[in-house]
Amino acid sequence: MRHQFTGYFTYGFKRRLETPARENNAEISKVEKFNENGKIIGRILIAKKYETSLKQHVILGVCGHVNHGKSTLISTLITGKQDKNGKAWLYLDVLPHEIKRGLTADLHYALYGFKEGRVVNLKNPLDKRERARLVTEAEKIISFIDAPGHEPWVKTTIRGLVGQNIDYGLLVVAADDGVTHITREHLGLLLTMNLPIIICITKIDKMGEKRIKEVEQQIENLLKNIGRLPFSIKNEKDLFAVTDKLDAIVPIIKISAISLQGYDLLNKLLSLLPEREKETDKPFLMFIDRIYNVPGVGTVISGTIKQGRLRAGKELSLGPDSSGDFRKVKATSIEMHYHRLVEANAGLVVGIAIRGAKHEEINRGMILCEQQLKPKTVRSFEADILILNHPTRIAPGYEPVFHCNTVAESVRLELLDKEYLKSGEEGKVRMTFRYKAQFVQVNDKFVFREGKTKGIGTITKIVKFA
Repeated sequence: MRHQFTGYFTYGFKRRLETPARENNAEISKVEKFNENGKIIGRILIAKKYETSLKQHVILGVCGHVNHGKSTLISTLITGKQDKNGKAWLYLDVLPHEIKRGLTADLHYALYGFKEGRVVNLKNPLDKRERARLVTEAEKIISFIDAPGHEPWVKTTIRGLVGQNIDYGLLVVAADDGVTHITREHLGLLLTMNLPIIICITKIDKMGEKRIKEVEQQIENLLKNIGRLPFSIKNEKDLFAVTDKLDAIVPIIKISAISLQGYDLLNKLLSLLPEREKETDKPFLMFIDRIYNVPGVGTVISGTIKQGRLRAGKELSLGPDSSGDFRKVKATSIEMHYHRLVEANAGLVVGIAIRGAKHEEINRGMILCEQQLKPKTVRSFEADILILNHPTRIAPGYEPVFHCNTVAESVRLELLDKEYLKSGEEGKVRMTFRYKAQFVQVNDKFVFREGKTKGIGTITKIVKFA
């Protein structure tokens, strides 16, 4: 499609045309200027429709104790390069304080893919064009969510594992440290979400065979205690034996980022992982995780699509705000790792440019959804809970922080069937949001905590709407 006009080019003219082009699934691919009879004539070529070429998409939440090698594992996978200088983690931990301290403090996202069964690596994971190219070319995309392992940032870890609609959990255990209390806590979070789990024993180049077997035994004992069957992967035949049984079996792979030992098996396992069932037939719903103000684009929100499908140009509902209300907005464009998508499906981690709300008016935990969903904010609900860890007993009036999807809010707890609850006990409770009503639904799973993780639960009944 060509558009031709006469007159003078003014400052920002091209930028003003970019928005309607995006909304019509196109881009400005060429601008020509020339002099004709004393006038500046312009010709703008608007073309190139964006299409998504994704056939499969799998999201892995990567967790484990601090300095056990999570970021290094991901960086080594996506580049296919040995970590000879111990700096591979810098591809993910890019915040100044992360670089200074050498540890992950926020959620970080990475991806690699497969085409015709072969790995599609990134030479430079920080290059936006490379990431966009990978999304275009790969037949199967693996998205990683790298969660912090440092105890003070457990809230961020919960946000990564509970709020991102992940398909599989990848738990990292270092051969030198072995299983720690953080290992157990992160495993509990993965089990809360009923996720298939993969375990990698890292840094095997630093330890002898005896120590590696000790750590493997620690992991096997831990898994057996929670009713999962450990399975040590030694060759590709083992992979084919377990990939369709991951709800019960936990594959254990021993790896080294320095020698790349075990990475061939890990790559093969990820290539074989089946896509988890997505609820694409329901109205579109996404919980907001991050908010940006992008020059030339405006407000952009990101998160993992929980259900349904979205096409650019659709009118949606955004909220709840501090009053519990929702407003109409329009999705002007959709991107995944800098690659423009015509349509985004449930399970994709995307950024959506919207019109109708300023970025400072949006908060994490709000939702973006189709208007037909007719969302209502909830003040209180009933739930079945299990207490994982508490030094004394939980009584009526207990006020933990409730984490569900990307919502994090203090709640007041009432016991419905017992006078109090102790570690390891189950019970029925009513929870009431203390400060602001939130959007939650029946069957949503959640974590509640006070400092460390205290318990898990499932919403069974909405008691009061706001």
